[in-house]
Amino acid sequence: MTQPPVTPQPDGLPEQTPNLPAHYEQPQPQPQYSPPPGPYQPPVGGPHQPPQSLPLQALPAGPVLVTVGDISVEQHRIVTPAGVMPTQGTNWSAMDMSRTEEKIPGWAIVMAIIFALACLLGLLFLLCKERKTTGFVQVTVQNGNRTHNTHVGVTSPRDVADTLARVNFARTLCV
Repeated sequence: MTQPPVTPQPDGLPEQTPNLPAHYEQPQPQPQYSPPPGPYQPPVGGPHQPPQSLPLQALPAGPVLVTVGDISVEQHRIVTPAGVMPTQGTNWSAMDMSRTEEKIPGWAIVMAIIFALACLLGLLFLLCKERKTTGFVQVTVQNGNRTHNTHVGVTSPRDVADTLARVNFARTLCV
């Protein structure tokens, strides 16, 4: 059996590959990544690389408008221990993790016992109540893939309301 002579072409590929049918074509190199059809646009740099973020040092500094725990909010940026984030597109969430207990103080019980023997008006001391608030408000700020959580300790319902009002004001700055 004799094989046809193979003549090289200018690009270095043989004209006909031996032992293959005449209608066989060499496969063309495929691109490594092609974007999927539809409105989705892949991140810059390919499918498995982190998305490019804005240069955060380029954000202008300004006066601090509000602080929530260890988070400071300025006009164009938010400064946290985790880094600097732009205010544009930042999401805020706050969760009240505090509780308020109400109990009769010990001195009121002693006074009720002492005056109950003298007259029944001593039982009015049992109407005295003592309120104690313990816990914290958890505040989360998120922009893109950056997230920072902080816990703001509270000792009264007024502290809870103040922290939630600060978070709401920060939300209005981030619209």
